[in-house]
Amino acid sequence: MDLCDINQIKALLAAHGFHFSKAKGQNFLTQGWVPARIAEESGVDESCGVLEVGPGIGCLTKELCLRAGKVCAVEVDTSLKPILAQTLGEFDNLSIVYGDVLKLDLQKLVSEQFPDKKPMACANLPYYITSPILSALLESRLFSQVTVMVQKEVAQRICAPAGDGEYSAFSVFCQYYSRPELLFDVPPHCFIPQPKVTSSVIRLTMREEPPCELLDEGYFFRTVRGGFAMRRKTACNALGSAFPKLGKAGIAEVLEACGHAPTVRCETMDIPAFAAIANEIYRREHNV
Repeated sequence: MDLCDINQIKALLAAHGFHFSKAKGQNFLTQGWVPARIAEESGVDESCGVLEVGPGIGCLTKELCLRAGKVCAVEVDTSLKPILAQTLGEFDNLSIVYGDVLKLDLQKLVSEQFPDKKPMACANLPYYITSPILSALLESRLFSQVTVMVQKEVAQRICAPAGDGEYSAFSVFCQYYSRPELLFDVPPHCFIPQPKVTSSVIRLTMREEPPCELLDEGYFFRTVRGGFAMRRKTACNALGSAFPKLGKAGIAEVLEACGHAPTVRCETMDIPAFAAIANEIYRREHNV
């Protein structure tokens, strides 16, 4: 069965009485080149165990199963059970877990599913829950590489450099954990139902070590979030609100100590700059 043939997809779904759920962000691929290229670009092979989030009817899952040593697909929609049993029943290197990936113990799942494999992740992520899922995958530090399809503007934000209009706290977050790269775009006509926006596939290669030395990781992310919370304000104002113990005057001293003018804006700062500021704030608040 061609899992990307729109007529076969419609017949399959109709036979099982399946209806698309907007709440679950379901859009199934109808162009075979897309899942094939995603799987190819992910770099998975027999040595890898792949976690897929949201297999849908299994078009990407199939491509992953043809390449990886083991695939574990996590699907929240239990109405897809009989469909996936029909479309993917031939693969003995696949296990399907029905549940919410954000409520699962990823450490336990990976150790049970991929005891002798290199863990990787690959998915066509629902737009509405992209950031929480991607954050969970990166923060777990379990996967050597994460390849996902997301909304194009989210992909651009993730990959944006400091100073770019798309650069954000989420850019810093993703780039702290990984080295993201934009691979290719997928237009709306490649899906059923068709979304209103273009999608993009990105590959995030996990860093083996943090990109900079931190005194406290929590302070780093607090600094980043505070810096972007009031994007149009200067770093002095934004971080003064985020760290009221120091206030604007104390933050001005921090910025000067790190070589910045008090009028600098956080959207121009790269990860090392945020790290230096976070470390200086930590020293002053803890008298070290």
